[in-house]
Amino acid sequence: MIQSSGVILCLGYILGLLFTAIPWGGVWILALGLVGGILFRKRKLPPQQPESNGKTKTSVQNWQLSANYRVWLAAGLVGLLATLYFQWRVPQPGTKDISQFVPSGNSANQQQLVIVRGQVESSPRLTRSQRGQFWLTATQLDEVKNDKGPASVPKGVNGKLYVTVPLLQATGLHPGQEIAVTGTLYQPKAASNPGGFDFQKYLKQEGCFTGLIGRQINIVNDEDKWGWWQIRERILKSQVSSLGIPEGPLVSAMVLGSKAVDLPYDIRDLFVKVGLAHALAASGFQTSLILGVILQLTRRANKAIQFTLGFLGLIIFLSLSGFQPAVLRAVIMGSAALVGLILDRKVKQFGSLLLAATLILLFNPLWIWDLGFQLSFLATLGLIVTAPAIIKRLNWIPPTIASLIAVPLAATIWTLPIQLSVFGVVPAYSLLLNIVTTPFISVISIGGIISAIAALFFPSIGSMMVGLLHQPTDWLIQLVEFFSNLPGNSVVVGSISTWQMLAVYTLVLLICFFKWWQQRWWFAGLMIFGLVLVPAWHSANTLVRITVLDAGSEPVVVIQDKGNVTLINSGDEGTGRYTIIPFLQQQGVSKIDWAIASDFNNSDNNAWLEVLQSLPIKNFYKYDLKPDTNLATQEIQQEVQKHQGIYQAVAPGQQVTTGLTVAQLIKDKLPILYLQIQNQNWLLVGDVEPQEIERLAKVGGLPTPQVLWCSPESLKDLIKLFQPLVAIATSTNLDPKITTELGKSSTQVFFTGKDGAIQWTPNGKFESFIQETENKLSVL
Repeated sequence: MIQSSGVILCLGYILGLLFTAIPWGGVWILALGLVGGILFRKRKLPPQQPESNGKTKTSVQNWQLSANYRVWLAAGLVGLLATLYFQWRVPQPGTKDISQFVPSGNSANQQQLVIVRGQVESSPRLTRSQRGQFWLTATQLDEVKNDKGPASVPKGVNGKLYVTVPLLQATGLHPGQEIAVTGTLYQPKAASNPGGFDFQKYLKQEGCFTGLIGRQINIVNDEDKWGWWQIRERILKSQVSSLGIPEGPLVSAMVLGSKAVDLPYDIRDLFVKVGLAHALAASGFQTSLILGVILQLTRRANKAIQFTLGFLGLIIFLSLSGFQPAVLRAVIMGSAALVGLILDRKVKQFGSLLLAATLILLFNPLWIWDLGFQLSFLATLGLIVTAPAIIKRLNWIPPTIASLIAVPLAATIWTLPIQLSVFGVVPAYSLLLNIVTTPFISVISIGGIISAIAALFFPSIGSMMVGLLHQPTDWLIQLVEFFSNLPGNSVVVGSISTWQMLAVYTLVLLICFFKWWQQRWWFAGLMIFGLVLVPAWHSANTLVRITVLDAGSEPVVVIQDKGNVTLINSGDEGTGRYTIIPFLQQQGVSKIDWAIASDFNNSDNNAWLEVLQSLPIKNFYKYDLKPDTNLATQEIQQEVQKHQGIYQAVAPGQQVTTGLTVAQLIKDKLPILYLQIQNQNWLLVGDVEPQEIERLAKVGGLPTPQVLWCSPESLKDLIKLFQPLVAIATSTNLDPKITTELGKSSTQVFFTGKDGAIQWTPNGKFESFIQETENKLSVL
C-alpha cells in the first residue's frame, strides 16, 4: 500500500509535528534527515548475490541507496515544513471574532449582559453541573441595558462560542436553528493548578476563544434543515425507548461513540475508571464489524459492488459518529482494505496506519496533540506490531483465548505510557476485565448496529430487536461495577515526565524490532518498571512541599511530607473533583493521611465526598463552628469509616497535630485557622472584619504570621497589621491604588486567581504555578 520511501516521508511529517513541542523543532528534524542521508550515503553495499540467471542486482541496489539518501533528505525537509504548517494552522481570533468583545480582567458574573445571535452547530449535551451545553456560530452581538433591550447598535461578529444554558432552555434545540441567547460572555481560564483541566487550551483546539453563560434562549428561525443529527436521534430514541436509561444510551454509545451520544456521566466515569473507555469510543472495532457484515451479505456480488457498498457504509458511519480523529483513522484504514480487495492485493497494515495518520494530520495538524487521536493510533499500532508476537508466544493455549489476551495486552503496552503521562493512574484490573467483557462488547455492538440499521426504516422493529440486548447490557454494567468496587482497582503512580515516557517507548520499540531485545524482553520490562516506579518512589519519600490551590473563596492547602499527605479544607462543590483529585493523582498520592475541615465561609461538605470517592482518608478532623447534623456530614463520617479511617469532631481552640503541621481554629464562630509548619506560622483568615482581627491581635489572641491567606477585601488592612513575609489572596479585583500601595510594601503578594496555585519548598521560595508554566513555555 505504501513503499519504504513513503514510510520515511510520512514519518518525517509526523515527527515534524511532534517536534513543535521543543525549541527549534523544525531545525532538529531537518538535521535528523541530513544525518540519515549521510549514514545511508556512507553505507557499504552488501555482498552481491547472483540471481538464478547468473546476473547480479548491482544497479538496482545502487539505485535504492541513492533513492534512500534523497528520501531521507526529503523527509527532513518535510518535517521542517510540517512545523511551519502547524504554526500556520494554529487558530487565532480574527478582528471580528466575538472574543474581541469580551472585557478583559473581569469574571463572568461582572460582565455586561449581552444577546448573541447565531446558528446552533451541535445537539445539546448535559454538563456535570446539570446545564445544557452546545456550540454556537455567532453572527450578531447586542449589549443589554437593565435587562430591557439593546443598549447599542448590534455588531456583526463571527467565531465559535461555547454556550451553557439552563437545561430547560436547551431542551428541543438542534443543529441548524438560528437563536438569540441572552447571557454573559467570559474568557476561558487556563489551568491554574497542577494536574488541572486547561479549559482555555481545550476551546482553542476547537477553534473557540470565549464562552457564554446563557440565561434565556429565543428561537429566531426554526426552519427544519436536514442533518445527520436527525438519523442519530432516530437511532437513539429507538434504542432508549426499548432499553431505558442507562442501558439505551450505553448501547448507542457503543455503536456511535460517546461523543455522538449524551451518555450519563456516572456510566461514562465507571467505564473510564476500570479501563474500558475504548468500548465507548467509535473506532476500528465498529468499522471492522460494519465492513464484515457488508462483505458477508454481498459475498456473491462482484468486487465493485462490495467496494461501493462497503465504502458507503463507512461514510455513513463517519457522518453519524461525528468527524472525530479516531473514527476518521478507522474509516481510512477500512477504505484501504477495500482498495486492496478490489485490486486483489494484500494491504500492509502498518503502511495503511501510517498513511491514515498522515492524511488526518494533513487535514488538521493540531490533532497531533489530541489525546483521542494519540490513543487510537498507538492502540492500533500495538495490534499490528505487538499482538502477533504475543499470540505466537501463547501458542500453548487455544488460538481464540490467545487472541482475547493478546489484543488488550498489546493495546495496553502501547497506550499505558501516555496514559501515565496525562493521568498518572493505572486501572489495576483493566487487562482481566477486557478479556472477560470482550464477548459482551462484541454481542452488544453487533446487535446495536443491526438494530440501528433496522430503526432507520422501521423504528418499532429496531426497538424490538435492541430489546434482546437488555440482559447482556445489564450484565456488562454489573461486571464493570463489580470490578470498580474491588480493592485496589486504581493504582496511583503519578504523572511521569516526558523523558520517562520517551524512554519507555524507546524500550518498547527495541523489543518490537530488534531480535536481541526480543530474546531479553523480560529485562526490558524490568527497565520499564524501574523507569516508572523508582522516580515516583523517590519523589514520594523525599518531597516536602506546601501547595495553596486556586480553589475560590476557601483556602485549600495540601502539605506533602516525605510520603505523608495532609489536606486542609476542600472548597465548594466541584473543587474535590476538578481541583484536589487531579492534583493529588498527578503527584502520585493514593491516600490522605490527615484531613482538616475548618468550615470556612460556611462551605458545604460535598467536596469532601468527592475526595473520599477517589481517595481514602486515614484521619479526618472536623472543626465545628456551628452544630452540624446535615446529611453530607453523616455521609462523610460513613465514607471515612468505610475505609477504616478515624473521624473526629474537634472543638474550636483545640490543637490538631498532623506530621509537620500543628493546626488550631482560633476562636468559636470565627473562621481563623492557625498553622505551624516547620517553625513557620501561617494564618488563614476567612470572612472576618479586619477590626475584629485587630482586636484579637491586640489582646494576644493571634500569633504573628510569616504567611497570610485572606480575602482581597481584607488584604490591605491585614498586611498593614501583621506585615507578613508573604500574603495570598483569592482574586485580583482590587482598586488600582490599593494594588500600587501593596506593590511598595515589603510583603510578597500572590493572587491565586491570577497566579494559580502557590507552592513552597524548604528552600524558602514561594512560586506560582502559572508563572512557572509561562517560564517553561517562554523557553520553548
